[in-house]
Amino acid sequence: MNNSLSALYVGDLHPEVTESMLVEGFSSAGHVHSVRVCRKWNNGVSLNYAFVNFYKQADAERALATLNCKLLMGWPMRVMWSQRDFTLRKSGVGNLFIRNLDMTTIDSMALFDLFSVSGNVLSCKVVAYKTGTKGYGYVQFESPGAANVAKERLDSKLFNDHKVSIEHFKSRKERKAEGNRHT
Repeated sequence: MNNSLSALYVGDLHPEVTESMLVEGFSSAGHVHSVRVCRKWNNGVSLNYAFVNFYKQADAERALATLNCKLLMGWPMRVMWSQRDFTLRKSGVGNLFIRNLDMTTIDSMALFDLFSVSGNVLSCKVVAYKTGTKGYGYVQFESPGAANVAKERLDSKLFNDHKVSIEHFKSRKERKAEGNRHT
């Protein structure tokens, strides 16, 4: 089994989601090798994310295509390739910050659909309250070039009567140094 090609990260999970629920849901895409819901070491409380490993890359690809943003216990799952390289994950390379999204109609799946025409989207999330979205989100592309194409193509465009603003992602530390924040 090639872990780098068949391992998926599943985020934004309901706190009561179990391994067996994930096995049941992800088995629709193919033969699941293993599932692990990540938990706090001291009390076993869910950290609201998991890893799902498939025997075959094609099955993982199918799961990614069909299960991203699907509801599990009423919460939309964020499914993406597992990125075990911490430095790449945290680098912000290829990441965009999108503000002024329509808070009633733009969810993570709509954001994915909008941005995926510009390149391979690794991760996509509209930040939400329990009662709705906050009107901003993040998109991570596989390459900085794809992020640049998306920014050039979509920045300042109207989506559902909202003129969106797109910036390259900056870490909290970078924003603080500039005296600025995303929200």
